[in-house]
Amino acid sequence: MADLALTVVPVAAGIADVAAQAVAAAGGGDTAPVGPGRFLYVNNADASSKTVTIATPGTVSGLAIADVAVVVAAGKHAIIPLTNIFRGATGRAAITYSAVTAVTVKPFELGT
Repeated sequence: MADLALTVVPVAAGIADVAAQAVAAAGGGDTAPVGPGRFLYVNNADASSKTVTIATPGTVSGLAIADVAVVVAAGKHAIIPLTNIFRGATGRAAITYSAVTAVTVKPFELGT
């Protein structure tokens, strides 16, 4: 898994081009920092839809919390919240993809 670097988007100073900073999704999956105001940008430039799955390692009353799966349609993008519920043993979210052809990703945080 590749560790994705976080980009801070300054809310008061303008708009950051998160799409331009996106990198190719790794075939073995990626990890990203989690926390308040953090999100994963996903761009699917392929001709078929892709499913992005984020592991949810926690439990409630001993029952596993289901992983989150987001389908990104062909030619579309998604913004997925990276809340603390996705924090794994490394302190990061574990992200996998149904396929990585023409998929780029970038975690970002809304700054002050």
